[in-house]
Amino acid sequence: MEKEVNLVKKIKGMLGKVGCPRFLHHFGPKKYEFKIHATVLLLKEVLRCSFRRIVKVLSILGLAVPTYSALCKMRKRIPLWIWNKLLKLTAGETSGIIAIDGTGFSRTNPSFHYLKRIDGKTPRGYAKLSALFDVPNRKFTNLKIRSKPRHDVIDTKPLLNKAKSIKEFLGDTAYDSEEIHEYCYYKKIQTFIKPRKNVKRGWARKKQMKNYSEEKYHQRSLIEAGFGSLKRKYGGAVLAKKSKGIKTEIYCKAIAHNLGLVN
Repeated sequence: MEKEVNLVKKIKGMLGKVGCPRFLHHFGPKKYEFKIHATVLLLKEVLRCSFRRIVKVLSILGLAVPTYSALCKMRKRIPLWIWNKLLKLTAGETSGIIAIDGTGFSRTNPSFHYLKRIDGKTPRGYAKLSALFDVPNRKFTNLKIRSKPRHDVIDTKPLLNKAKSIKEFLGDTAYDSEEIHEYCYYKKIQTFIKPRKNVKRGWARKKQMKNYSEEKYHQRSLIEAGFGSLKRKYGGAVLAKKSKGIKTEIYCKAIAHNLGLVN
C-alpha cells in the first residue's frame, strides 16, 4: 500500500507542475478536485480494477472518492493535453535516442479460451497504440492512440512533430518509407530503420543509410520490452468502449509505467 500512497503524492505534485486547473468544470458541484479524479483513474489501472471495485477498495480504506459513475463521466471530459503533459513530465529529459513501434490492446475482457468454450465469436478489432520510446531511459515519451487498427506509418509524422530533441530514430521495416527518411533528414535526425528488400531507393533513404548500423538498430527491440512490461503490469485489454475512454486508459497505463511504481 506504500507504493499507492507514493503515487497519490506524485500525482498531486505533477498536476501542479503542468498547470492543471483545480476543477475541470465551471458550473458543476465543487466537491472533488481534479487531482482526486486523476489519482483514482491512475490507481484503477495500477491495481487493474473496475470502476466499482476501485471505489469500493478506497472507501474501505476510509478515503473520500467520487462515485463510479462520476469517475466514468470524468474520464471522458479530461482533455488530452493534460495526459500528454503528464506523460512528458514522467518521461523526464529525453536522451535523444528514440524508438518507435506499435502494439494493440484488446477491446474485450473474456479470454480466447473462454470464448472458444462457449462457442463465442473471436473479436477482431483492437485499439492501436503507436508510441515513441526513450531507449536509454526506458520510458514512453509520446503516444498516438486509435480505437481501430491503422498502418504504422500513418502516425509516425504526427508523433515526430510533437517530439523534441530527437537525434537518432529507430524503427523496424514497417517504417522504411522514403517520406519518413526525408522528413528526418530535414530535421537533422539520423534514422536507423531496417531496410526493406526490393524497394526503390530514394535520395533521402540513400543518405540516411550511409550511417546505418545494425548494432544500433537492434536497440529498437527495447520498445517491445517496454510494451511487454506495460501489458504485464497493467493489462493488455481496455474496458472502455468509446475513443476518449480508451485513450484515457492507455495514457494512464503509460504514465504508471513511467513512474515505475509496480514491480
